[in-house]
Amino acid sequence: LDDTVKTVEDIERHAHGKGILGTIPAVTDWRNRDTARLVTIEDPTAPISEAYRSVRTSLQFIGLRQPLRTLMVTSPMAAEGKTTTLANLAVTLARSGRRVICIDCDLRRPRLHSFFGLSPTTGFTSVLLGDSPLSASLQNVDVTGGGSLRLLASGPLPPNPAELLGTSRVNELLAAVAADADIVLVDAPPLLPITDAVVLSSRVDGVVLVATAQVTSRRHLGRATQLLDQAGAETVGVVFNGATPESGYGYNYQYRYGGKGSGDGSRRERSDRGAARSAPALPR
Repeated sequence: LDDTVKTVEDIERHAHGKGILGTIPAVTDWRNRDTARLVTIEDPTAPISEAYRSVRTSLQFIGLRQPLRTLMVTSPMAAEGKTTTLANLAVTLARSGRRVICIDCDLRRPRLHSFFGLSPTTGFTSVLLGDSPLSASLQNVDVTGGGSLRLLASGPLPPNPAELLGTSRVNELLAAVAADADIVLVDAPPLLPITDAVVLSSRVDGVVLVATAQVTSRRHLGRATQLLDQAGAETVGVVFNGATPESGYGYNYQYRYGGKGSGDGSRRERSDRGAARSAPALPR
């Protein structure tokens, strides 16, 4: 029996009332699972890049109602697109003028650094353990636009990630990072296999849950939202990844990397520059 989510209605029904922040179209020819790539940098005019900008706009509106300085991005299980979503969202936020810092807190399978072509050697755990100062551990990512993007990579992997993430030092580090950014995006492990993400979820302002069409189990999606509720986390919504027209994805475009209907560079530049005018800014 196929229990995977396939439509927007599936998400709405099984996510226990969590809203949909946006739908990311399915594309098959721009992303190899073994190669981390950023479509928002490689093809910023593509429909999928516009979809990430729509998620950004949703978060900006939610930011009017509640503080969103620190956002954790996770998924029920592995290989559901959480890190890809976070990395592309970070680029769109930076290009709209925000000061963005990404933190790789997936201390079991860190991958965020590979999207930006940076080293994971020094980072989150290095700062937590006092081996490196925060200022020296942040790595710059080259993005166009008026904002900035920096990465705090995972650092050396600890033998006990859940215990490390549960220390009060994590709160102090998150506060220090947030003081130097408009928004902090935290890449966390998947929710259901291990407790790391649940531990982190109550330490951030909000949680973004990623679910992928024909991959994420309805049962797993429901269980993930329940775990977040029980942890006292603020789940701001779900990003529906890998959507198709049949899934409820609303754009009338060809769903392929660099496909027809994706527009031109000037349209993308106007979209990014105009983000602050078309939607409220996340609080500084």
